[in-house]
Amino acid sequence: MSAGSGRRLLALMRKESTQMLRDPSTGLIALVLPLVLLFLFGYGVSLDATRLRIGLVLESTAPPAASLAASFLASPFFTVRTARDRRELEPELVGGRIKALVVIPDAFAERMAAPGGWAELQLITDGAEPNTASLVRNYVQGVLGNWQRQQPGAAAPAITVETRFWFNPELTSRYFLVPGSIAIVMALTGTLLTALVIAREWERGTMEALMATPVTALELLVGKLVPYFALGLGSMAVATLLAVLLFGVPLRGSFLALTVLSAAFLCPALGQGLLISAVAKNQFVASQMALLAGFLPAFLLSGFIFEIDSMPWPIQAISSVVPARYFIASLQSVFLAGDLWGPMLKDIGILLLIGAVFMGLALRATRKRL
Repeated sequence: MSAGSGRRLLALMRKESTQMLRDPSTGLIALVLPLVLLFLFGYGVSLDATRLRIGLVLESTAPPAASLAASFLASPFFTVRTARDRRELEPELVGGRIKALVVIPDAFAERMAAPGGWAELQLITDGAEPNTASLVRNYVQGVLGNWQRQQPGAAAPAITVETRFWFNPELTSRYFLVPGSIAIVMALTGTLLTALVIAREWERGTMEALMATPVTALELLVGKLVPYFALGLGSMAVATLLAVLLFGVPLRGSFLALTVLSAAFLCPALGQGLLISAVAKNQFVASQMALLAGFLPAFLLSGFIFEIDSMPWPIQAISSVVPARYFIASLQSVFLAGDLWGPMLKDIGILLLIGAVFMGLALRATRKRL
């Protein structure tokens, strides 16, 4: 790089940084919007089903039935309403005010005392919410299993299966929602902010002045890219501090790995934004394209909310070109498992490849001519 080219590039970066600081919308998108999204996913969105409202029908008052009812009342997963007749609680189930009915039948104690000690419960759930119904069934089975093991004379099974979850043993949804939300924030801010930079020059009429200078198309793109690259890393650092200090998400990996991953992800995010900006030449159109091409695929097709393996194969094929898919997987590994450089280097390579394609297309679309 020649001395003149270096001076032009520094002047462009200084100009873009000054313009970025003076534009109030940049601060809103880069600072306020990430905080809002992070608080939303950290506090407002949860996949944990706790304190589910259920009804408990006690048709029997014998000691075994009362003991089982006490187990349901003591469970941290349920908020229990009791009744002696299921007709008292069926309107609550139909109205959606409770999610299930657990019926302990009148002959429960007699059947437990019979040879073999086998008795049945009835579980009635609301099939309008199949995921919640499945959770209720699993939790009821868990409460029943714990109660059976505590009964006097209960025989221990010859073989037991103990389920163990690595990295997130409590299955706390916040531990993977918050790291995933950092990727969504960076995808939105990186693509949306850079989608406006060249379109803003066209709208304000300053693009013609830049074309009259010796600045090349590559210098123009690099000069606009570097300030937003630094801003994206700053947003990542703030979001990481909030995730660890405010939401209590463990960071078992290193900040170096987090920075390298974020830098690799910013390449396709910023490159996509520059390509949109070079093509649209209008800030409103560019912002809509950034939301459709950057935010929505990152939110829906990255594995953040919906499991990719459960998607139809055509959607899985489309998700393979979504950069956030590779970033979120490695980001969750850094937070919950540590620095797993083997799979992370593969994801970094894919991110850099997608970024190079976007940058090349953006350079091709940026012409110094009217």
